[in-house]
Amino acid sequence: MKTLTITDAKKNLGRWLAAAARGEDIGIICGADVVALRKVRVESTDYTQREYGATPEQAARLDQATDQRYRHLKRNKKLVSVTAQQLRDMLE
Repeated sequence: MKTLTITDAKKNLGRWLAAAARGEDIGIICGADVVALRKVRVESTDYTQREYGATPEQAARLDQATDQRYRHLKRNKKLVSVTAQQLRDMLE
């Protein structure tokens, strides 16, 4: 494991994050602890649970409500799909 001080990690943070993303073991010394940089897989339901403290049931209800809202907007022609060129044309 490559261990770094906080100052060294800050100087080349992008480099160390890229190394961790490639699977290298990178640790940052924080007081008496070593904190590891690790790549993690984030899924939408996992994200809502970890970031907002939502239960799996709450995440499922949010997903269902989002789907219903999407279908409602699409049915009422308030949601349309456009190409990148169409979007550019609209902005001009």
